[in-house]
Amino acid sequence: MAENHSYPVALSWQGSTGEGYDAYSREHRVGPAGLAGMKLSADPHFGGDPAVANPEHLLVMAASSCQLLSFLAVAARARLDVIDYVDAAEGTMPEGNSPMSITDVALHPVVTLAPGSRLDQLERLTRIAHQECFIANSLRSRISIVARFVIDGDDVATVRL
Repeated sequence: MAENHSYPVALSWQGSTGEGYDAYSREHRVGPAGLAGMKLSADPHFGGDPAVANPEHLLVMAASSCQLLSFLAVAARARLDVIDYVDAAEGTMPEGNSPMSITDVALHPVVTLAPGSRLDQLERLTRIAHQECFIANSLRSRISIVARFVIDGDDVATVRL
C-alpha cells in the first residue's frame, strides 16, 4: 500500500481589516508546523511590504530548492561530484491573466563540479532531476532551466530545458 506524505504548515496573522483594504497589515508568519517560521507579506502591488517575502517568492523558492535537491540526488547516484550550486531563480506573473497566476518559473543554476568530473551526462542528469522534482510535477507553471556547469571557474557546459 502506498504511503502518503504530509507537510503540515502553521500560519498565523493578527490585525484588523476593520479600516478597509488599504489599512490592514499583510504581514504574517508561516513555516513548517512545530518549526521556526518566517515573516511574509503580500506582493507590494497588492499592498504588501516590499522588504518582506511573499507567497509568490515561496513558490519560486520551492521550485528552486526542489531542483537543487533533485539534482544533488541524481548527481550523487551518478557519482558526479558537485561542490557548489547557486541559483538565481525568477517567477513571472503577468497582469491581465484571469485568474492571475505565476505562468513561468526560470531557474538559472550555476553548478560547480570537482576537477576531473565527467561532462557527458550533464543534460541527461539535469533532465532526470527536473522529472523527479516533486514541486515541478505539482505546478501548472512552465519551468525552464538554464544550467551552467563550471570547473575551476571556467564554464564547461550549459544545459537548457
